[in-house]
Amino acid sequence: MTQLDAITNKIKKRSDAQEIVSHWSANGDTIVFTNGCFDIVHRGHIDYLSKAKDKGSKLVLGLNTDASVQRLKGPKRPVVDEQSRAILMAALQFIDLVVFFDEDTPYELIKALQPDVLVKGSDYKAEDIVGYDILKAKGGKVETIDFVEGFSTTSIVEKIKTSM
Repeated sequence: MTQLDAITNKIKKRSDAQEIVSHWSANGDTIVFTNGCFDIVHRGHIDYLSKAKDKGSKLVLGLNTDASVQRLKGPKRPVVDEQSRAILMAALQFIDLVVFFDEDTPYELIKALQPDVLVKGSDYKAEDIVGYDILKAKGGKVETIDFVEGFSTTSIVEKIKTSM
């Protein structure tokens, strides 16, 4: 298997991801879930995702499809297409699985995967995080991680616009 094959093999459909996560859980792994657009990856993303992985043994990333990003961020986003974003995220050593979701929130994906830990940025209150009810019902944890100050995709896009 080539390195690129190993990377793309981490990108799964929801049904395949359910099977994999179920297997990991049966083997005693702690499944951590987070999600996002990850349009232009920067230091803040790396910091956040590596800390998310520290919360368990497997990290599953729910990745917004292009259509979902457009509904959330506007018609000019994403800058990077979904397949390219998925490959880039799957290439990160601390991400074990990448799963697309097309809905506005990852609620149905969280319900399908049943992770042990749900992680989002500290700009959310834990009880306001999508999927909080699912994790609490199963005895899981919902945790937040502080962002690295000064790093956001929106600010990077604005900086690019003003520097041209």
